Amino acid sequence: MKRLLLLVSVLIFCQAWMSPAQIAPRERPNILVIVPDDLGWSDVGYQGSEIFTPNIDRLAQTGKILEQFYVMPTCTPTRVSLMTGRFPSRFSVLAPAYGEVIDLGTPTLPSLLREAGYFTAIVGKWHMGSPPYTPLRYGFDRSYGYFDGQIDPYTHEYKTETNLTDRKSWHRDDRYLEEEGHVTDLLTEEAVRLIREKRETPFFLYLAHHVPHYPLDEPEKYLSIYADRPTMHPSRKLFAASVSHLDEGIGKILQALEETGQRENTLILFLSDNGGQKSWSSTEQYRGKYADKPHVVLGNNFPLRGWKGDLYEGGIRVPGIVNWPAKLSAGKIRVPIHMSDWLPTLLEISGTAPQATIPWDGASVWKHLAGLQEKPASPRSFYWKIKGASAVREGDWKLIVRDNGQRELYQLQEDFRESRDLSRQQPEVVDRLLSLLAGYQKGDRE
Repeated sequence: MKRLLLLVSVLIFCQAWMSPAQIAPRERPNILVIVPDDLGWSDVGYQGSEIFTPNIDRLAQTGKILEQFYVMPTCTPTRVSLMTGRFPSRFSVLAPAYGEVIDLGTPTLPSLLREAGYFTAIVGKWHMGSPPYTPLRYGFDRSYGYFDGQIDPYTHEYKTETNLTDRKSWHRDDRYLEEEGHVTDLLTEEAVRLIREKRETPFFLYLAHHVPHYPLDEPEKYLSIYADRPTMHPSRKLFAASVSHLDEGIGKILQALEETGQRENTLILFLSDNGGQKSWSSTEQYRGKYADKPHVVLGNNFPLRGWKGDLYEGGIRVPGIVNWPAKLSAGKIRVPIHMSDWLPTLLEISGTAPQATIPWDGASVWKHLAGLQEKPASPRSFYWKIKGASAVREGDWKLIVRDNGQRELYQLQEDFRESRDLSRQQPEVVDRLLSLLAGYQKGDRE
């Protein structure tokens, strides 16, 4: 009897830690990727923020907190990395973009998961192409939300009238439609609806929220949470209210997963697309609706240096959580991880064989998530390219090179706030990273 119990225990242990590629199709997890827009390092409760986010905090407390999660400093490039597993400069994407952003026919996260038997859907912000380069052409079975970047929370109009959109942006299954309601509520309701649909296959749901990106307009219900904060700037209260509104929606999604019996085997990623933005104002955009409502104080990236759009840590290092009750225990992941890593990681988790012909820049980080490997065998390196500057990180060294020739070198383990430029003191490190940078640049599309 004792030997039998021991054998059963060993089998249970092996099953709990088996490679995802060995998981039977019926046991593959649902995958839910939640991406808020412009959420800064210190804009969530579990990071010590004054913003009320109990549901996000619960994901952090019961999941893996990513202490060094990296993205691009603006939205479209980050999303391209998520969809393709590649650095966005491979597609000449250095900033928010329109038109054909990702080449049609490029293998994407949704197209590869759909081939593997997943139902795929996007709810929210696309911003990786203008019609006809829309989600259904890149591997999504269903789409709902808005095509463009920043929209008004209630009218759902784009910031300016253009020949491409004529202010229209809201759609269902890639066709324009009119919809009433706050953007956060509409996206939450659609996500819940999809989760409650009965299907035989697992789902991949990409939920790309509008908030806390400007312009912000929140119901009194969420503003009242911060009514007793006299030292908080009014526009920061508006920002905080939008995050609490988002958090409430996440709570409804978690409830839907629990009530449908899917929570245990649903892998949830919570990932911001870039660092927080400092401020915003406009007298003309959105038909002048926000001319007298400047957003003077928005995100908070403290203690990191910089803002959205910067190559400093505040622009590219953001909150990240991985939560999968069936497989992952709570804890912290201290190794650097990049947005491009999620495509190969999710393919491995779903038991999908990677395609050797795809030149991914990302790498699977499953062993780190599962606690099977604490540190990579060799230091990881990452690459960023934006208009006017580039950066590379290898191990704990980070080099920023501007087009005017200026160089900055930081040792992030000792100086994560990037307060001491060591480029003159460490010329050999600069030369090594310049060579690494040149190698990455050879793979870019000009």
